[in-house]
Amino acid sequence: MDAYPEKTCSIDRLVTHAKLVEATKAGIKTQQRRDGVYGWPGETFDLDGMTFVVTDLQRQRLGDMTDADARAEGYPSLDMYRDIILKMHAGMTWNEDALVWVHSFTVKTD
Repeated sequence: MDAYPEKTCSIDRLVTHAKLVEATKAGIKTQQRRDGVYGWPGETFDLDGMTFVVTDLQRQRLGDMTDADARAEGYPSLDMYRDIILKMHAGMTWNEDALVWVHSFTVKTD
């Protein structure tokens, strides 16, 4: 996919929860799923003095997520990821057909 929609939020809002920031800095978290686009491939963001670069942006159905995807999000399993996401977003339901944007990223090396 070469054409992306306009951003719905600033890239500095991509990873904000303290535990997820730490997991990202430790190299455990390498993806963030969002309802909208927060950053495009090649764009960078900083977390506590570390710079990360978005390496990929793709659409995915929630129902297509795997345990490996949940681990890339910083969680040990898909069940735990789903449970925490539903607790973090009051009133949200897990819709297998819902589409999310998967932002993949890594530490930027010059």
